[in-house]
Amino acid sequence: MELFPSNSKVDFMKWRKPSMVIMGLLLLISMIAFPMKGLNFALDFTGGALVELKFEKPADIEQVRKTIEEAGFVDATVQSIGADNTEVVIRLRVDKAGGNTEMMGSAVLATLQSAENPVSVMRSDFVGPQVGKELAQQGILAVLFVGVGFLAYITLRFEVKFAIAAIITTMHDVIVTTGFFSITQHEFDLNVLAGVLSVMGFSINDTIVVFDRVRENFRSVHNITPYDLLNRSINQTLSRTVITSFVAFLTVLALYLFGGGPLENMALSLMIGIVIGTVSSIFIACPLLLWLGASRTDLLPRARDTSDLERRP
Repeated sequence: MELFPSNSKVDFMKWRKPSMVIMGLLLLISMIAFPMKGLNFALDFTGGALVELKFEKPADIEQVRKTIEEAGFVDATVQSIGADNTEVVIRLRVDKAGGNTEMMGSAVLATLQSAENPVSVMRSDFVGPQVGKELAQQGILAVLFVGVGFLAYITLRFEVKFAIAAIITTMHDVIVTTGFFSITQHEFDLNVLAGVLSVMGFSINDTIVVFDRVRENFRSVHNITPYDLLNRSINQTLSRTVITSFVAFLTVLALYLFGGGPLENMALSLMIGIVIGTVSSIFIACPLLLWLGASRTDLLPRARDTSDLERRP
């Protein structure tokens, strides 16, 4: 199935300068946001208590949040699970949670209990600050491990100029996606971290598809400039790129709409990553190849040193 004919002649490279400026601004804004605002780490990293409640009738989330704050739980995070708002998750910071999950669940239950809408505690968990610190360290190690693995794969998979362009493109997508959570102060938990790592995989996969076609065309098509060859390669892979990204986006959108509060931010990170990754494979990766001077000679095997051959008997 082809949404766009493979022999289309859309001049994508014509837009390389404005697109690179826009992508560069997104990258700059994200990098500025990290030191200024930081990430709003969830209880997975900071420690605290989680209380899951079940209401008999749909609850007003804003009213629940207001009631919790008036009771002294200023840093509480209130989220609904599902579409009917009868199940609510409340997260409390360490200083408010203490270490007694049963007492914390009882305190929250007493605060929200009413005759009009009875409520019961379904689950009450506690994550200590030490456990949160360990999870944060393990999360950082996971990012480093995956990042190093991807860098090693890209380096072995592509020639130098292709590898540099792919690495820059992938890092751009990950930083911009994470920067969104810093700017908006959405909670950053382990689910979001998993989403960011998935964005890294999606981004490099999308770039590899385009670069593979670029390499094939460099080897098979002669008497064509790199500018025109890159345009041809993007047009030939455009249908695959758009269809794959659209289907993936629809799947994650369903997760965002119906997956409930705990999966909402993860789905959000994936949606942002899919859009950024798709655009960057066209408007960042290929322009970088052009500016790095990629050509057919980069794919040719290096000639053997004739002096070595002459020394052989």
